[in-house]
Amino acid sequence: MQTLTTLYQRPTYSLTLRDNRSLRYVAFFYLYVMQGIPAGFALYALANYLTANGLTPAAVGSFAAVVGFPWSIQFVWGPLIDKHQESAMGRRRPWVLLAQSMAFLASLGLLLVHDPVSELSLLSGAFFIHSIFASVQDASVDALAISVIPESERGRITAVMRGGFLGGIALGSALLSVLIRSQGFFTAALTQSMLLLTLTLVTFFIKEERGDALFSFEKRQNGKSAYLAEASVSHQNVSLRWLFQELFRGLTSRKSLLLFLPMLVYYSSQAIFNRAYSVHLIQRLGWADTDVSVLQGTFGTVVIIAVLMLGGYLADRVGAAKLLLFMMAFNSVSFLVFNSLSAYWTDPAVAKAGLIAWSMMDPGFSVASMPVLMALCRKQVEGSQFTTYMALVNLADILGAYVSGQAQMHLSAPTIGLICGGLVLTALLVSSRVILGKNNRL
Repeated sequence: MQTLTTLYQRPTYSLTLRDNRSLRYVAFFYLYVMQGIPAGFALYALANYLTANGLTPAAVGSFAAVVGFPWSIQFVWGPLIDKHQESAMGRRRPWVLLAQSMAFLASLGLLLVHDPVSELSLLSGAFFIHSIFASVQDASVDALAISVIPESERGRITAVMRGGFLGGIALGSALLSVLIRSQGFFTAALTQSMLLLTLTLVTFFIKEERGDALFSFEKRQNGKSAYLAEASVSHQNVSLRWLFQELFRGLTSRKSLLLFLPMLVYYSSQAIFNRAYSVHLIQRLGWADTDVSVLQGTFGTVVIIAVLMLGGYLADRVGAAKLLLFMMAFNSVSFLVFNSLSAYWTDPAVAKAGLIAWSMMDPGFSVASMPVLMALCRKQVEGSQFTTYMALVNLADILGAYVSGQAQMHLSAPTIGLICGGLVLTALLVSSRVILGKNNRL
């Protein structure tokens, strides 16, 4: 009599990422939805809620920094994920399932918070614990992506991934913002937990490769996948020291530094201004926090996802590197023009258009930057290197939120925006020398 594991290992099992193109699009969309929900809840719905209830920009910025800090050190998880790939359930999938399960349990810790405003330390601590496991999930999903996505699909699937993240932010921002005001924080936190549980259960039915078991505590035969047969080094016999050395070489290569450091400037500038603009709308122009959160999470997200799909197509057709330069140029001009016309922000139509348009900058840039970063990754440490890139991008977002809170104590939002425009323009000049150079192979 055949066992369930044997039945599930049949090549005809259709929910296999390596062999099913449509499944790759669906799976990476919802896997990033899972990452976006808590981000939207904490960094949009709750941050706007705390701002509307009188907390200073510095306090809200510190909250955002605490929530996001574990994401900035997720490079620690990359080498461990690359080192331990011997499970019969797949190379990356066991890490994804473990991290998702722990993130769900950690999300339940938010139910201990009764009043987010008066219990800010407890709120920050609960989100911090959740973010630790969510960062492991992010690292494992990034490693999974770079392992199974063909190079010809990277632009489009990158757009799907970012679209999923923004879709999650839409749920976390718009839906949970409304629930906080109408049903209370407990209901909003419980809703987040149930959404995470549902999507975690879905993952248990998706395989990485057709020879993997759906569930098993055994190791894969010979410690390697058939798809890794061409590898010159067995991942299971490689030391962590070797992995970290290769990772360091990949990160500190000249091309990596000259391309990635400008990307960090771009992401930091976005985070700094986006937070300053939201605070300006709420505290200076009198917008309700729910209006800001719902606009960011509904209509804005629909427009952004449409832009992402177009950007993914262009990244695959005209090249991600060229699209990267275009987005930097467009963003720097937008910074300078929009903030020079700050006197018109009092017009609700202009302010709404700005909020939606500005939300498009990060995802539009990401759909170009992620394929470029994937191309920079070294073989056999590609999961670790890409995860480290993403960790540093997250760190840029965190520092941006913190710096924004401090800067707003001394500078107006338009002034902050003009400075950010100058920084992005400088980043453009550095990146263009590499991308437009004669020896560029991106």
